[in-house]
Amino acid sequence: QVQLVESGGGLVQAGGSLRLSCAASGRIFSINYMGWYRQAPGKQRESVARITTGGSTNYAESVKGRFTISRDNAKNTVYLQMNSLKPEDTAVYYCNVLTSWDNYWGQGTQVTVSS
Repeated sequence: QVQLVESGGGLVQAGGSLRLSCAASGRIFSINYMGWYRQAPGKQRESVARITTGGSTNYAESVKGRFTISRDNAKNTVYLQMNSLKPEDTAVYYCNVLTSWDNYWGQGTQVTVSS
């Protein structure tokens, strides 16, 4: 059984910060990348940030310079440091792990940014 558990979401004021964590448990083989997606009401799920086991990263244009993704491969854990948060960042954030054979998702954690 593979399980991804997110934590760190909550309610913050615009300009504030949050740090999301995602811990993967169970047997996971040959991870290609770990990352974060988000989905706001009425919108499609979009990729926010991804990081490979080798350390390569990419970010959505809307979060570049504000969000930083990091990971601990040995612990199968990925983090998302979110700074200078804006109301438009409000969404459910989902952890995602892609391996050579499977794609895993967390249940999501709510991030709400008030103005």
